[in-house]
Parts: sequence; structure tokens; C-alpha cells
Amino acid sequence: MKLYTEEGNQDWVFNNTPVFFVRDPIKFPSLNRSHKRHPQTNLTDATMFWDPESIHEIMHVFSDRGTPATLRHMDAFSGHTYKFTKPDGSFKYVKIHIKSDLGRKTMTRQEAAKIAGEDPDYHTRDLFNAIETGNYPTWTVYVQVMSPEEAENYRWNIFDITKVWPHSDYPLRPIGKMTLNKNPTNYFEQIEQAAFSPSTMVPGFAASADPLLQARMFSYPDAARYRVGTNYQQLPTNAARCPVYSPFQRDGFMSFRGNYGADPNYVGSTTLPLSTRKVEENYHDHWVGEVTAFTSEVTDDDFIQPKMLWDVMGKQPGQQDNFISNVAAHLSGAIPEVQKETIKLFNRVDPEIGQRIEKALKA
Repeated sequence: MKLYTEEGNQDWVFNNTPVFFVRDPIKFPSLNRSHKRHPQTNLTDATMFWDPESIHEIMHVFSDRGTPATLRHMDAFSGHTYKFTKPDGSFKYVKIHIKSDLGRKTMTRQEAAKIAGEDPDYHTRDLFNAIETGNYPTWTVYVQVMSPEEAENYRWNIFDITKVWPHSDYPLRPIGKMTLNKNPTNYFEQIEQAAFSPSTMVPGFAASADPLLQARMFSYPDAARYRVGTNYQQLPTNAARCPVYSPFQRDGFMSFRGNYGADPNYVGSTTLPLSTRKVEENYHDHWVGEVTAFTSEVTDDDFIQPKMLWDVMGKQPGQQDNFISNVAAHLSGAIPEVQKETIKLFNRVDPEIGQRIEKALKA
């Protein structure tokens, strides 16, 4: 989502699950490659897929909520922890949730497979037609808010994107609403050339020390420059709708917006900094440095929240059954050794899950 504000653009690059597959940025490239095709067969490969670091994310993806019925019935989550900041340097940690006002609606694996085969453009068509006929979908935007002092003593590491903040601890607080009320007039120009990055932020919104978020802020603009071109931010779909002065970004192929004229492309020694506020170093800075040095080692702590999710599924008829069926159907394509290790992982969440998956595989 790209929000065009009076102070520049604010990009929200969110997922439709509140957690993610990895928390160590060094594993980001490997995560994407594990989902791609096998280098020899050029086929999708279940053995490559089933090497999860976050069983929590796997449970979201393979549950009913991992297969939205339409984009209009899909929620979005920041996943990462961000900051709401004030000019004096004070801030609160936040997680952002964007919930469909139509409610969450999902498909079964069988329904999704049928639609994918018969109408692979189903989601795009559904959204386009809804907007075109004036049936504008809306979402309510919520935040969870936590003080730095609370973060230091919280049960979970707030910079770990494989963890959530339970709503019982930090309730959702509504802050706004989003409405989709216009379709693109030229899909390539306005959508294919659109580029988003978590690093595109406005004053008052800031990144936390989440290592994966920090990595994404660097990698996304690099990907956009490679995919779209050096001056991708000059394109109308990406350009800010307000005056933004950035003397470091100029020249390069296809520069066409004045290129800052004769202004020198450096910050002069007499130029005052944008902010002269003084923020004293404090204990919280030291705490942040210590707790973001976590490794990607999987411990017993990583299976507590997945167990909580399994219990939530049990309160909704059929969700646990669908989850077991979805996992077994995909895992059946992996080699026996991988199946065995995956069952061990699910046993650490709840022995019932491992037993039911093993039974379904044998069946």
C-alpha cells in the first residue's frame, strides 16, 4: 500500500499473516529459493519446502486463513514492529493490523485448486468488478501500542517477526479506515511499475531494530532499481505528490523531472541538519542492541505461540481437520526423511498434530 501524504509517501509492505517464515535476514534469500522450482526438474519440490524455521508461520499458511476467498476478505499485518514517534524523540512501539470490514472469508484447499485451474484470474477479477460497480471494499486500520519500558519486560522479543503480541495483552486500537474506490486505467503503467519498500516512510513513522525489517529496507529499493530502473521513483505511480528534496538521487538513465537543475548534489558544510533535537543515550538503546543479537536457533519457546494458534483453530469447527489435510497433502510429496523430521517439529507444538499428520500420510 502506498499512502501519498503531504510529507511524502508512506509505504506499507505487509503480509496477510501476522508472522513470517524466518527472523534471521541472512536466510531471506534461502527462504525464497526453497519455494522456487528444483534446479534439475524445474518442478515445485515439497522436500525443498519442508525445512521451516517458523512453525508458527507454517501453521498460519496451511490453516484456513492461509487461503483467502477474495482479496476483499483478506486482512493485512505489519508483522514487524514499527515506531510512532514525536519530534522530541519519544516514541511508542506499534504493530499494525488492517482488517477487512467484510470479515475474513476463506476457501478449502479443494475449492482453491478448482478455481485456480478454471479461472486463475479469479482474485483480480473479483476485486476489479467490485470497485467498478461501486461496491467499494473497506478495511479498518488498528494498532497495538507498547511503551519502550513495557518492551524491555515483555514475555516475547518484540523484534522477532515469528511472534505476535496477544490481543489480551495489547488490544487492537482503531486509527483509521481505507477504501478502494478506483481501478487503474493502465495496469502496466500504474501497477506493474509500482515499487514499494518498508524504507519509504514519513516523519512520525519509524522502523524498529527488527533485523529482518532492517534488511528489507535495503533490499527492496535495490530490487526496484533492478526491476524498474534507476529512476523508478520519478514515475508518476511512485513519485511523491508533494515537494521532496533529495539532492542525492539524480542523474541516471531516464531522468526526466528537471534533475534539480543546477543545484549541486551534495549537502554543503553550512547546511543545517533537518533535526537539531538532542536525544540522550539511554538504557533502552543498550537493551535494543542486546536483544536483537538473537540467533535463528529454534528453541522450545518457539512452539508456545503455535500451540496457542492450534487451540484457537479448535474453537472453530473443521479448522483443525482442514489444517491436517492441507499439511499432509503437501508433505506427502517430500522424501520420507523430511516427512519424519517435519512430524517431529509438529510434535513439539502438540503431539496430537504430529500423530494426526502421520496417520493422514499413511492413509
